[in-house]
Amino acid sequence: MNDALAQVRQALTRPGRATSDYDLNPGFALPEGRILRPAAVLVGFQPGGRGLRVILTKRASHLNHHPGQIAFPGGKVDGTDRDAQGAALREAAEEIGLPPGAATVLGLSDPHETVTGFNVTPVFAAIAPEFRPTRQESEVEEVFSVPFAHVADLGNYRVESRLWQGQVRRYYAVPYGPYYIWGATARILRALADRMG
Repeated sequence: MNDALAQVRQALTRPGRATSDYDLNPGFALPEGRILRPAAVLVGFQPGGRGLRVILTKRASHLNHHPGQIAFPGGKVDGTDRDAQGAALREAAEEIGLPPGAATVLGLSDPHETVTGFNVTPVFAAIAPEFRPTRQESEVEEVFSVPFAHVADLGNYRVESRLWQGQVRRYYAVPYGPYYIWGATARILRALADRMG
């Protein structure tokens, strides 16, 4: 367990690069003069009886944005947040009931640009083993976790595509059981897996 967390810490010291939803779509024209809104997500690693796991949520199906999708706890950086780290921890407190002191931040990585106009900073953290999530019912349908070993294995990723705004857009997916992890969430995990070396 500690070995896995040590691997994550080590990976975060290695050079990375900014990622985006456009990585696999080099011919996609980025909007001129686009303004990106700052956001942050908490990539939480929790030790358990079967090894290190990554905490994820399934967004409620009635939401206007990304309904039913798998995501990290997170959201927009607002005026009350001192920085991206503060925003990620605040959102995790709201969405999954993560109390102050239950997360030890391991590091941040370069932002990820989404097609929806956000610049998302991933904040990586070790989560206390005793933490039990409580979902925010208005936004979160389910809180679950996947084995870190699964998302750290590059062989579990695949490139898929779908039609978006009249163009075929390619993206990473890393399914696990009934959970279809794709898009920005999969790309952030893939970027970490790339740095695991």
